Amino acid sequence: MSYSRADRDGDNGSLLSPIAYDDDASSLHSRSAQDTDSDDDQLQKAARNSRELRAHDRIVLMEEEETDRLVTRSRRQQEREKRSPVLTVPNPFNVFGRMPSRSPSRSPSASPSRGPAAGGSTEDMRTAEKRASRRQRRRERRERLFDEARDGEDGGLMYELEEGGMKEGSSTGDSSEGGADADRRQLRLSTQTRGNAGRSWRRWVLIHSLLAIGFAILVLGAWKMSRKHKGRKEPTASAAGLVSNGTALFAPTTIIVSLDGFRADFLRRGITPRLNAFVREGVSPKYMLPSFPSVTFPNHYTLATGLYPESHGVVGNTFWDPDLAAEFYYTDPLRSMDPKWWAGEPFWVTAELQGIRTAVHMWPGSEAHIMGVEPSLLDKYNGKEKLENKVSRVLEFLDLPGEEAEGESAADESKGKARRPRLIAAYVPDVDSDGHKHGPNSTEIGSTIARVDAMMDRLFKGLDERNLTGIVNVIVVSDHGMATTDVSRLLQLEDLVDTSKIAHTDGWPLYGLRPKDDADLPSLHDGLKAKAAANPNFDVYLRDVDMPERYHFSRNSRIAPLWIVPKTGWAIVTKSEFDVEEGKRKGLVYHPRGLHGYDHEHPLMRAIFIARGPAFPHPANSEIEPFQNINVYNILADSVGMVPQANNGTLRLPLKAVGTHKPGEEIEVPDDPPAAATEADTTTSTIESVTEVTMSAKTTSTSNATTTTAALPSGHPERPVRPEKPVNDRPTLPEKPVDDRPTLPEQAVNDRPSLPGKPVNVDRPVVPSRPTSNGTQKADEGQGRKGDDGVGAAVGSAVGSAVGKVKKLWVWLKDTVGHAWNKMAGGD
Repeated sequence: MSYSRADRDGDNGSLLSPIAYDDDASSLHSRSAQDTDSDDDQLQKAARNSRELRAHDRIVLMEEEETDRLVTRSRRQQEREKRSPVLTVPNPFNVFGRMPSRSPSRSPSASPSRGPAAGGSTEDMRTAEKRASRRQRRRERRERLFDEARDGEDGGLMYELEEGGMKEGSSTGDSSEGGADADRRQLRLSTQTRGNAGRSWRRWVLIHSLLAIGFAILVLGAWKMSRKHKGRKEPTASAAGLVSNGTALFAPTTIIVSLDGFRADFLRRGITPRLNAFVREGVSPKYMLPSFPSVTFPNHYTLATGLYPESHGVVGNTFWDPDLAAEFYYTDPLRSMDPKWWAGEPFWVTAELQGIRTAVHMWPGSEAHIMGVEPSLLDKYNGKEKLENKVSRVLEFLDLPGEEAEGESAADESKGKARRPRLIAAYVPDVDSDGHKHGPNSTEIGSTIARVDAMMDRLFKGLDERNLTGIVNVIVVSDHGMATTDVSRLLQLEDLVDTSKIAHTDGWPLYGLRPKDDADLPSLHDGLKAKAAANPNFDVYLRDVDMPERYHFSRNSRIAPLWIVPKTGWAIVTKSEFDVEEGKRKGLVYHPRGLHGYDHEHPLMRAIFIARGPAFPHPANSEIEPFQNINVYNILADSVGMVPQANNGTLRLPLKAVGTHKPGEEIEVPDDPPAAATEADTTTSTIESVTEVTMSAKTTSTSNATTTTAALPSGHPERPVRPEKPVNDRPTLPEKPVDDRPTLPEQAVNDRPSLPGKPVNVDRPVVPSRPTSNGTQKADEGQGRKGDDGVGAAVGSAVGSAVGKVKKLWVWLKDTVGHAWNKMAGGD
């Protein structure tokens, strides 16, 4: 028992000392044996001195203050939650196993012992254990405090009050250490709690700000992508990049479709809505000029190489090569598909050598193994192939896996797996075939043209379905036009020349003559010139003398030395093919009903060119100047980014537009050739002046006549049968080995004797045309008739020239008056 200093000094006057009580109080509270177990003894034992009371009051006060702080903190927390966003963002520190900082003081309602079974973590268990330990220490200190203060003075508690804190064993609660140090630590903990709360608030703001910024960036990126997609009409393929259609990546890709025999004015008949829409979508001239002679094989190989026929060596559908001592015959694959005939480099060889895969569907010459290079995908010719199958085949090429798996292409191709081609060529012979059978103005040809237009519509729809309209270039061309034939426009070969002196005849409907004896060439030429002077329906040329320069048809030994070139719509036949006099007398119908191969600049021989795609960045419905088909090779090469070989073409992409096609614009539609022309009744122009001239006389024929016709050989749509001289039975000299053939056409030219002053030049330009008085283009006329010998030939030439001048004047007057009348009458 401890006593105060006053007690030790003998001061018994303290009111708190039991000694100072009166006797009654002393006796009352004294312990006696009789009332040890009385109620008073129990009350006395339960009584607490002033020190205990003050300690108890202090503990109650501290607990009330702590409760107030907890209530205040809870209210502040609720207010912050009310002001915070509705969307609750999880604490990102939980991802890394970190717990957010906690305040050292917790609500009394919190469970002190949340273990793993209650969903708490290991950290929660440690916290609960520390909290229980602190509470145990507080209970022990509280008990010691009351034990010390029970009978003693209040010095201990007063000392604690004076020093500003409680000593060890204090019952005030919160501090684990007594005195001022505990209070200072409590103050630091409170300050740290406020600092942690501030940092927590700043961290919360930072995290939410970062999330908001990231979300805004995503929204902005999506908005820009959608704007870019909406603002772009069509995706564009660069020369070196890949473009996605949504499912695959595409390098620059081009489809070229050849519609054999599709004359330019077929687009003006109102039966080609899809091709007319294609014109409005893309770029095109009013027409494209073929090359001379305007027949299928020479022109398709010109389209493929950019070379004139005299340069690439395929100078006709049929011809004799004196160096090889062999004949080319286009319907006989055993002969025509020998690579010795094909000089130059076609687009599929150029592409394959530059690593660009190609697919060729029946293009003339593609089966000839030219330069030993094959297209990656090749379909052999099948004249019975349906138009629907052609579309399916082209789309099948586009559906193959392509550039997105380029690293696997070599392995896949070695396993026989095809890869997507970037250059696709397709050949459509239907219009040409039915034009030969029925004529270019027949009902049947109209149906065929409409079916071909529907085929192109299916192709364009297939591209749209694959989202390739703005990715894949499409070029549509034709090789030549078509003219109507008639029995009244036939020339009997036997009436023009002594056929017994002829060893080989080339071409058709024009005729190239090779005499058996070169010494007979002058006399044959003179005779034909004399007859041509009396009959304006054909012209005669010597290859090395007066062949028109604009034909580009003289610098190759495969071209016959002497040529009979009939006017458009006329044909030369042998009597074994068709007896002209008998046909006229009996009213027979001549077949084929349509022909081509004439002057390539005649309106009836005009072809088409239409293009659309990323390689043609022209305004819709753009018009370009007419050009010759030697330029297609360069255009095709530029469209897929390959380097073209040397050729005769001059145009390169981008093409230069001269404006747009005018809606409802009057386009000249050429009439059929007249029925006949004689010296007394001449209504047609010469070959040299035929460009842009409309021939107004209508074809006359005996429509009620019988329909006995000459038979056509199988697979030969153009030329009638000559039974007395089968192609396979005609005598020929032994062929030279393939290795001895000239590899380039100019080499073949150099091997033949040529006239001085005519050097070989593959790249010579086309002779420009000059305008006529009525504004039309007129071909150069300063070429012909330099080899006329003899008085008869001179007189005939003079007469023909005079007749030609009168005829030109008549045609000019007729056209001028006719156009004026049509404008006044509101006609076409």
